[in-house]
Amino acid sequence: MNLPRVGDGWGVRKYWWFVGGGIGLCLCFVGLLVVGTYSAAAGVGGAGGSVGLAKGAVPARYQSLVQKWGTLCPAINPALLAAQLYQESGWNPRAQSHAAAQGIAQFIPGTWATHGIDGDKDGDRDVWDPADAIPSAASYDCELAGYVKDVPGDPTNNMLAAYNAGAYRVIRAGGVPAISETQNYVKIIRSLEKSFAAPVGRVQPSQQAAGAIYFAQEKLGTPYLWGGNGTADQGGRFDCSGLTQAAYRTVDIELPRVANDQYNAGPHPSRDQLLPGDLVFFSDDLSNSRAIHHVGLYVGGGYMINAPYTGAVIRFDKIDTPDYFGATRVTKDGAAALPTDLPEA
Repeated sequence: MNLPRVGDGWGVRKYWWFVGGGIGLCLCFVGLLVVGTYSAAAGVGGAGGSVGLAKGAVPARYQSLVQKWGTLCPAINPALLAAQLYQESGWNPRAQSHAAAQGIAQFIPGTWATHGIDGDKDGDRDVWDPADAIPSAASYDCELAGYVKDVPGDPTNNMLAAYNAGAYRVIRAGGVPAISETQNYVKIIRSLEKSFAAPVGRVQPSQQAAGAIYFAQEKLGTPYLWGGNGTADQGGRFDCSGLTQAAYRTVDIELPRVANDQYNAGPHPSRDQLLPGDLVFFSDDLSNSRAIHHVGLYVGGGYMINAPYTGAVIRFDKIDTPDYFGATRVTKDGAAALPTDLPEA
């Protein structure tokens, strides 16, 4: 998508501008944070895994289904199941692909006829009903995991490879087969899994954060433009997600254009674990990442570089507001895993 959705900005909300002694002091402050980012990257431990879901990562109406059915067998977990569903349909229960795949889990009719289950026990198996389709996706994963349970290697990777290439190819190869499409699928889902999981322990710092901050601080004082991508014909102006996208593009990470899609570009540090370079998000529904309407670039001390709304300029703002949703620590693999060609309703 080339333009932000309606609400991809702060509209008429007003927030205090961090002056703290003037712009010069602010830029010095950011310069120190850039150095601190690299220091933190050298001194903080790695991330831990979790079967829990990150706050709001799964839309509230599907969260209990994903949490329940994501524990159906040891090869899956709720975050992995969420990653598959997001990759398949972007949480759209009416999605339909050109290959006739249907619903939130994108079952083709033949596969649904064999593997679809009545998840909600209402007497039917409806591919368009998430209460059937989500349980069926988990059940199908576990069935595939059973087929390849004796294959060496990571059971979850083997299950995902079986999902993409067929169990017989995984068995014949003795693991994930040397098929680029299959290897890429496994990598994508395992990367997306991290963006849906609630981390245990500290999230590994980003090595690219300092470069993104440097770009954004150079844009301080630039007038906001809704839909702005910073191009010459737009006078080098940005909106919120246009600024964060451009900032990370300078360090060779390509983010989606829209704020709520950027949320899934990496794992989610808690408020007390934020580091400079994290993306910070704001939503009208604190239980649903798809309702995110704004994003900023965290610089430390409770402040972000922010392209706020029409009539304002790119500036420092506090992040602690009632609509603060959460944060993402952008990773190259996480950004690359995000779907770009979701099926239409």
